Amino acid sequence: MMKIGVSGASGQLGSAVVQALAETVAAENLVAISRTPKTDRTYAGRLGDYDQSETLVAAYQGLDRLLLIPGADLRPGIRSRQMLAAVDAAAQAEVGHVFLLSATGTQREGESAVGAAYWHSEQALIKSAIPAWTILRMSYFSETLVEEVRMSLTAGGLAMLEDSRVSFVSRGDVAKAAAAALTSEGHEGAIYQLTGSEALRGEAVCRLVAQQIQRPFALNVMPAEVLRAGLLKTGLPDVVADAVVSMKARQARGAYDIVSGDIVRLTGGTPCSLAEILASIAGGLGQL
Repeated sequence: MMKIGVSGASGQLGSAVVQALAETVAAENLVAISRTPKTDRTYAGRLGDYDQSETLVAAYQGLDRLLLIPGADLRPGIRSRQMLAAVDAAAQAEVGHVFLLSATGTQREGESAVGAAYWHSEQALIKSAIPAWTILRMSYFSETLVEEVRMSLTAGGLAMLEDSRVSFVSRGDVAKAAAAALTSEGHEGAIYQLTGSEALRGEAVCRLVAQQIQRPFALNVMPAEVLRAGLLKTGLPDVVADAVVSMKARQARGAYDIVSGDIVRLTGGTPCSLAEILASIAGGLGQL
């Protein structure tokens, strides 16, 4: 049997992928890799720190397939460096097939942009000596949008740089699709677009939110500098404010305006809609 590893297993997405894999993969063939490996699981936990490349080489030893999930550090250049180290470690460990979590709309960008790490990671993997690779490009998480809404309730509206179209996808659907790809054949050299079933404009999103909270919720289109200033006023650190503005800029240029059937093809199931996620998380936003 194949031995499958998930690098970045302690994060929300990584945990969800491991959970999905645990339903079909024998415990002895599943390895959860993170800076804080768990030892109270039936499957193995290995130490693998993106900032300590020697731990990555050891963690990736003996794996047939490996999923690389970028870390959460949003400081410019950090995730690119971490992912390049992870790809190099996978090559040194002679992993047979590496799956990379990336994002829709990935293109070459400067390091101040959130998407820069995705481009550098994809290029490094494609050009590496690793025998087989697969890229899983995810759209914008529905759960991230929900958190934005929570923080915007007092302002009564959602801030955007444009009335952008976004194919919101749930974290759970991305996890299921990644697990399905890791445990099946025929994905060498493939680039999948993990998206929801429709792309919604900001106005449509705000109408869904208004229905859920049963009061008006508007779309607030504003320049990037105005958005950044407003975020800083709420007490967010500079690096987080910059990351939010960069993500909104990705939305504005259409990076998430992509709808594919790849989740259906990989999992056989229909992705959850944004409306379903809005209604399900924490009992619904209407209770806030």
